[in-house]
Amino acid sequence: MQARGSALRTPIGESRPAPRSSWLSARGLAITAADEELAGLTRALGHPIRVAIVRYLLEQGESVCSDLSEVVPLAHSTTMQHIKVLKEAGLLSAGRCGRNVLYCVNPEALRQLRALVGRL
Repeated sequence: MQARGSALRTPIGESRPAPRSSWLSARGLAITAADEELAGLTRALGHPIRVAIVRYLLEQGESVCSDLSEVVPLAHSTTMQHIKVLKEAGLLSAGRCGRNVLYCVNPEALRQLRALVGRL
């Protein structure tokens, strides 16, 4: 029986497999920085709730956290996890409005997403 987590370890004397990007590059398919950026942005939009949050914020312009929690049919903590993914990808910006956090779509990230998709 394997010890927990041992599948992630490389045995002594064996080399680790090359990262996917270098493996693909060696076979003639280059992964560009734009490919990586597009993958990150689309990964952040990979859940229908996150797409709906972005659409809602585009329609509203901005929203405080409590208002978002009211319109998203999930627990507040789950909603915040989805917002965190969107923020980490740069799709959302956040600022303080008194004691509340105000969220809005980052227009530059949206422009970049449109441009990257347009190059496909």
